[in-house]
Amino acid sequence: MKLQQLRFIAEVVNHNLNVSATAENLYTSQPGISKQVRMLEDELGIQIFGRSGKHLTHVTPAGQQVINIANDILSKVEGIKKVAEEYTLPDQGELNIATTDTQARYALPTIIKGFIKRYPKVNLHMHQGTPTQISELAAHGNADFAIATEAMHLYSDLVMLPCYYWNRSIIVPKDHPLASLSRITIEDLAKHPLVTYVFGFDRSSAIEKAFNKAELEPRVVFTATSAEVLKTYVRLGLGVGVIASMAMDPELDKDLVSIDASHLFESSTTKIGFRRGNFLRTYMYDFIEYFAPHLTRDVVEKAVALRDQQLIDNMFAGKDLPVR
Repeated sequence: MKLQQLRFIAEVVNHNLNVSATAENLYTSQPGISKQVRMLEDELGIQIFGRSGKHLTHVTPAGQQVINIANDILSKVEGIKKVAEEYTLPDQGELNIATTDTQARYALPTIIKGFIKRYPKVNLHMHQGTPTQISELAAHGNADFAIATEAMHLYSDLVMLPCYYWNRSIIVPKDHPLASLSRITIEDLAKHPLVTYVFGFDRSSAIEKAFNKAELEPRVVFTATSAEVLKTYVRLGLGVGVIASMAMDPELDKDLVSIDASHLFESSTTKIGFRRGNFLRTYMYDFIEYFAPHLTRDVVEKAVALRDQQLIDNMFAGKDLPVR
């Protein structure tokens, strides 16, 4: 059994059983990967992947257990490398962050500017996506940190630490009927088509909870991952926008009316997460603290030591977080 073989089967799964795409990503040949996978299966005496002709169709039950262990081994190998780099190259390395467009555009710029000034030799890479994409990037080890708010059930394999609260605003053109109301109700909002984030209407979202509580059905006509895209379609008159308050710029968006909706929707908590067992380098701890000053290295290490997300949540229960 070779480490390379374990990496191959893990990457094949990460690429949805597409051997060709895996080979391209690993800068090797498709036959080479197929051969090594077959050799590993022969050595173990089991099939890791089910097949239809030459195509991989699914991961077998035994194969899933092998892949889970392989991912753990590969993670530990990366951890060993990080330990060495912590001592040989303390101010150099890479940091991969997976987050939403809103966080990347409005919450992170000043944090990243300060971080890069402190660590100019650390290469920082931003990956933007939906909660599902963000969680997969972190779970597969392609992102060091996941920064997210919605669909927390997707991050059950990660250590998730609370950073700050944020609220939503309703945005409309200046001539919209809602623009003249001093206080908008959920009933007022239900009368109009809505545009909001693509992940804003999962079962646990603050928006859906508010409509369910009022026994009303929202009419969502357009969703997108970007607040800027949503604002564009609000300007076109497609519907009433429900976006993060932090996404409104008083100067750039002065043609729109922004109405506080904190009385309609409960605030959301943005969290930063990472794979349990990952070795965090000093600059990674520093990034967490830049983003959420209350998450010092000591606090993060205490949270990780609890080894259970519910206990971690209890650790922060009742504590005030900043609001953005």
